[in-house]
Parts: sequence; structure tokens; C-alpha cells
Amino acid sequence: MKAKEKTTFRKIEYHKKESFYLIVRGVEVGIVSGLIAVLYRFLLSFAEEKLLAVLDYIKGNPLRISIWFIALIAMGVFVTFINKWEPSASGSGIPQITGEVKGYLSQSWWRVILAKLIAGTTSVFAGLSLGREGPSVQLGGMAAKGVAKITKADKTTEHRMISCGAGAGMAAAFNAPLAGTMFVLEEIHHTFDKSLLCMGIVATITADYTSKLFFGQDTVFNYDTVNFPLRYYWLLILLGIILGICGVLYNVIMSKAQDIYKSISKVPNYIKLPCVFILSGIIGLVLPQVLCGGHSMVEFLMNDQPSVGIMLFLLAAKFLFGAVCFASGAPGGTLYPLCILGTYIGAVFGAVSINALGLSPKLWEEFVVIGMAGFFASIVRAPITGIVLVFELTGNMNNILPIATVSLISYAVANLLGINPFYETLLEKIINKNPAKPEFHSKNEKILRTYVIPTGSPLSNKPIMDINWGRHCLVVSIERNDVSITPKGDTLLKEGDELAILVSQRHFARDNERLEKIING
Repeated sequence: MKAKEKTTFRKIEYHKKESFYLIVRGVEVGIVSGLIAVLYRFLLSFAEEKLLAVLDYIKGNPLRISIWFIALIAMGVFVTFINKWEPSASGSGIPQITGEVKGYLSQSWWRVILAKLIAGTTSVFAGLSLGREGPSVQLGGMAAKGVAKITKADKTTEHRMISCGAGAGMAAAFNAPLAGTMFVLEEIHHTFDKSLLCMGIVATITADYTSKLFFGQDTVFNYDTVNFPLRYYWLLILLGIILGICGVLYNVIMSKAQDIYKSISKVPNYIKLPCVFILSGIIGLVLPQVLCGGHSMVEFLMNDQPSVGIMLFLLAAKFLFGAVCFASGAPGGTLYPLCILGTYIGAVFGAVSINALGLSPKLWEEFVVIGMAGFFASIVRAPITGIVLVFELTGNMNNILPIATVSLISYAVANLLGINPFYETLLEKIINKNPAKPEFHSKNEKILRTYVIPTGSPLSNKPIMDINWGRHCLVVSIERNDVSITPKGDTLLKEGDELAILVSQRHFARDNERLEKIING
């Protein structure tokens, strides 16, 4: 038997060493991805600190301001050429990782890491409204891919490592290991894979531990919990509806902003992007709170509790500036900035509700946190990840019911309005623009992929032989109620069955997409 066949079929066999193998790989991924994410987090914190120092230094001095704007133009040109050198490093990074896992893209792991670290730090030093979390997901995934390549892992393991590296990157960026794991399962894979879960939990916990060694164990938000009155739960329903609508508008406007920016084709990127950097310089002189990821906006909100008018102004300014920065394709994320927008929507709603209904002022912080979870759920369409993320960001689980209520309502409203999730839309654009042929399409090694038959699937109660799996796909195992079943032609599939399917690398992107459609209906 050939070496590649042995490698492939080793993944089919269940044996006692499998769990240990996944744990070891998870530790490897967690350490490497965590360190890369920590490095990026440190660089961005340093860049933001120096940016504020520069803005303070040039204030009121025309000569210094002029020199700063010349530097901004130079930085814009520099980032333009970095993006041209490695296009996969532009933007958030989350859709690129999803595309890699689904077989549409094959990125050069070291080029992406190098370009993202340099260009992302430069963009934040210039003040662009971009966060670290999305890029940390991509950096973590690419670091894991590097480990897989260096250790000569098979393609099944490499795919798992990339996915778990993405979760580890998110865990290190947010100090949220559970959210990192859920993000991989809910947003990237849209399914439950026990092997992925095992490796993912180990990777995210390891990455979170690595991050806390450098940045400490403090949570991002600290607040005193107040029980939300049951008779006012109708407010949460209303807030969920509002956040669902706002999330859809966010997706539409962000996508349209990207289209408008790209439609200005007569102006080259080395001119367009520096213009965005100049805009950042202007905003830095008049409204520095909306620069970078938004940490200063959170501090201002929680410490000063501004009026509704000021909150609305900052909300609009952050959103518009963020849309311009995102549309430019500068390396940087939208995940944390959108969380900041959610906190401000929740804060405005909470302030109005408290004043109108005479509620306890202590509930205002609850609205802030709930708004963040609900807005995340409506945009990303990952409500469980949003709920877990907010819990880990606050270190507080006492008000999980209000958070879950708003998140699920906003998620349902966004789905009802029929607009695709944010990162799914971005991935479609990347694929349509760059229908790249992944490096492994020319190879014959198989990839073992796990799929779970959901409730209501058209495959339920159908025999395997009646389903058109495709020429390059083979069902090799079925797990039902923790019992392994050898698949035969007359084997009836049931809801909840976990299918292990071998898919050809050469046709992986196409066949994986088709399998997801026939399984999910």
C-alpha cells in the first residue's frame, strides 16, 4: 500500500492513540498560533500608543501636522504595495481562512503572516478604524498551516490544524478560548466534528494561556450585574429586532462601500489608499476617539456615560469611518469595531428606555453588553459564539438569559430579512474575483471530512445507494449514538448521524460545497 493511502486510511480507523494525537497537535497549534497572535496584539497596542503620542505632539503646530500628513501618504503607498505583493493579507482575514478550509484558496502561510504583521501595524499606526481580532484569526490559521507544512502533516490534519489555528488566534486576541472554539464550528465549518472539537479546545486553551502570560487575566469589560426585570423583557424583544435590522443594514452598507471603492477603477490603489490615510489624519486631529479598533470609545462610554446625542454622534462617526477603512482593503479586522458599534446601540437604547420608563440606572451597563452580543449575532450569524464571547469578555454569566434572548431574536430577524452573513458575502467576492486553483488540486491524496445530518435533512431515512454522493466522494464510516456503523448500500441514514466522507483533493472545493447542500437541504 502506498504511503499516501496509509496516511489517508489511518484517519478512518478509530484507535486509542487518536485522542492523544489530536491533543498533541492542538498544543502545537495553540502555542504557535497564540504566539503569533500575541505578537500582533503587542504590535498594534504599541502602534496605537505611539499614534496618540504623535497626535498630542503635532497638535496646534502646522509644520508638524504637515510632516505627519506626508508620513501618512508614505504609509498609504507602502501598504498598497504590501497588498499587491500578498493580496490575501488585505482586509479582515476571516473569509480568507474560511476559503482555505473549504478548498477555494491556498495561501502562502509565511507571506500572509509577514504582510499582515507589517501592513496591519502600519495601518493602525496611521489610525485606520481596524481591529486585531479578524487578522488574528487569519494569522493563527496561517501559523498552524506553517506547522502542518513543516511537520509534513497529511491534508486532513492540515485542514483541522488551520481551523483550530484560526480559533486559537481568536482566543488569544479576545482572551476567549470557548468563543474561539465555537467560532470555528459555528462560523467556519457550520457543523459539529468531534475530532475538530477535541483539537480546537486544546488549541484555544493553550493560546489563551499563552496570551494571558503576556497580557494578564483581566477581562475587557468589568461591570456589576443587575438582574433584568422579567416584566420588561419586551424591551429585549424590541432591542433584538432593532439590532437585527441594524446588522442587516451594516452588511449591506459595508458591501456597497467595498463595491463603490473598487468601482473607482480609474484611480490607482497607490493613490486611493493614501487618501484614506489622509482622511484618518484629519479625523485624528478633530475626533481621535474613533480611530483604530475602538478601545478608547469603550473606555469613554463606560467611564463617562455620555449623553444620547454624543453617543449617536460617535456611533455614526465610527460606522462611517470604519466603512471607508474596510472598503479600502487595508489589512485589519472589523470584528471588534462591530462589537463597539453594538455596545453603543445598546447604550443608546438603554439610556432612552431608562429615562422613559424610570428603570434603575444600573441596568444601563446591561444594555451595553447585551447590545454587543445582539449586533454580533445579526452580522456574523453566529449567535452561540456571540453569547459565549460576551460571557468571556465580561467574565460574568449571571445575565445569560437576556443576552441569549436578544442574540437569538436579532439572529432570527437578520435571517428573515434574507441578507447573507457578513463573512460569507466577503468570501463570495474573493472567490468571484480570484478563482485561484489551490496547490493541492493536482494531488491525489484524499481529505477525510465529517458531516452531521441535521434535523429535517432530505437525507434522513434514505439508503446510501439512493444518494448521488459524486464520483470523487466515498462514505467510509457512520457514527450513530456513539456506535460506529460500516456503511452499506442499503444502510438507512438517520438525523444526527455523523458521516465520515473521503473527498478527493483535486475536486475538494466543488464536492465539499455540493455535499453541504445535499446534507443540509
